[in-house]
Amino acid sequence: MERSEEFIQLLTPTGERVEDETFSFTHDDATIAANLRHMVLGRRLDTEATALQRKGQLGLWAPSLGQEAAQVGSGAAIAGLDEVIPSYREHAVALMRGVDPLDLLKTFRGTAMVDWDSVATRFHLYSFVIGTQALHAVGYAMGMQRDGVVGNPDPADNGAVLVYFGDGATSQGDVSEALVFAASYQTPTVFFVQNNQWAISEPIEIQSRIPLYRRATGFGIPSVRVDGNDVLAVQSVTEWALDRARRGDGPTFIEAFTYRMGAHTTSDDPTKYRRREEEAAWRAKDPIERVRTYLLGRGAVDQAWLDELDAEAEALGVRVREGALALPEPRLEDYWALTYASLPPALAAQRDAYLAYEASFEDADGEGGR
Repeated sequence: MERSEEFIQLLTPTGERVEDETFSFTHDDATIAANLRHMVLGRRLDTEATALQRKGQLGLWAPSLGQEAAQVGSGAAIAGLDEVIPSYREHAVALMRGVDPLDLLKTFRGTAMVDWDSVATRFHLYSFVIGTQALHAVGYAMGMQRDGVVGNPDPADNGAVLVYFGDGATSQGDVSEALVFAASYQTPTVFFVQNNQWAISEPIEIQSRIPLYRRATGFGIPSVRVDGNDVLAVQSVTEWALDRARRGDGPTFIEAFTYRMGAHTTSDDPTKYRRREEEAAWRAKDPIERVRTYLLGRGAVDQAWLDELDAEAEALGVRVREGALALPEPRLEDYWALTYASLPPALAAQRDAYLAYEASFEDADGEGGR
């Protein structure tokens, strides 16, 4: 399925429901309210983590401000045996999959490597090397095919892989290779591209002379472009793509047309390359505000409900702020102990040398200089 340069939209920036000739949102207002909750909590985590980095408590953070609908809408479509392969910005999806937010912060604080239960959550560890996760996802999907969890009569016995990456990653060779293998083997893979318009300081117009979703057509993969700030449309399109993948109908490429309202990472200054007018125009399309406006207009939620949500977000903020500072410091010896079941002699000698060097910095109280 290839669409025109326009995107699928079911909820306008002013909070009005609209119809699409192909896709429709089949869930009730309670589901939309649940999506709003996930979006608000995801933004609060992002806001707190950004502030922690600015205060020197995190080494780095990759903000997701403005991309909440793309993440929550797609995350709401995940079911059963589906596996999620993220990049490094899918914080709202992580929360939806049950990842503890403090586990997310460990990597960015430098107290541990990516560290959560990817088996229980079916949310794999963050990938910081741009584009590599696309190949990982296709390989995992090929394994699912061979394990017989695709195309079964009972939908509960089927699964697919949902892989996230940004517009900048589409310029990486790994993504093109992943598209080749996915098309060749018709793997149950949904490629979900959050096109936030900027690959750090490089605008999408320079990266690609055609809309990103049209690239996948050249690989023989059905592609769709969706309003990435419309949580209803994103959920509907992702449900369709995952359903066809689970049935054994092969991969799909989704371009969620959204905008990064914050920095690429906290080491970046977007005011150096973006115009304020552009940012203001996209803030008027805030994904959270359009859902809030819709639900209030329908009477599906009231101010008391919103106040409770704000209180829940505040509690999350407190837990993130306090919990980040309480994360245990890493132990140098763990870098060897957690790598090998049986440490080779050469590395054991290396370990002993490093630990002896560390011990040489002991202070007057006899505590090591960790």
